Amino acid sequence: MSRRELREQIFKLLFRVEFNSPEDMTEQEQLFFEDERAAKDKDAAYVADKFHRIQQMLPEIDRQLNEKAEGWNTGRMGKVDLAILRLAVYEINYDASVPTGVAINEAVELAKKFGQDASSGFVNGILAKFA
Repeated sequence: MSRRELREQIFKLLFRVEFNSPEDMTEQEQLFFEDERAAKDKDAAYVADKFHRIQQMLPEIDRQLNEKAEGWNTGRMGKVDLAILRLAVYEINYDASVPTGVAINEAVELAKKFGQDASSGFVNGILAKFA
């Protein structure tokens, strides 16, 4: 899989966090990988590893988002936008292998694909404050 496809898989897993309790996420992760049969073992391991690292950082990532998003907080954000922002903030602040510009661009592309009409502008505006 390409890096973009891997990022999309991580986004899809992160999206499930908002609808499931932490206790249920292990089962959700198993179901996700059963559904995503195209993922090879190496790709699935990468997706799972990065998802777990992001999941552990969610309280800190949400705190940072709440500080930077003027007039917004994570409780008011759309679930798609929030999952995209969490992934991008993790990549910007904690994943040295992803340049900031790439993280922002990929987040905007995910917002165009999965979000509402204004999602890409919203995501870009918030992430610009992290750059």
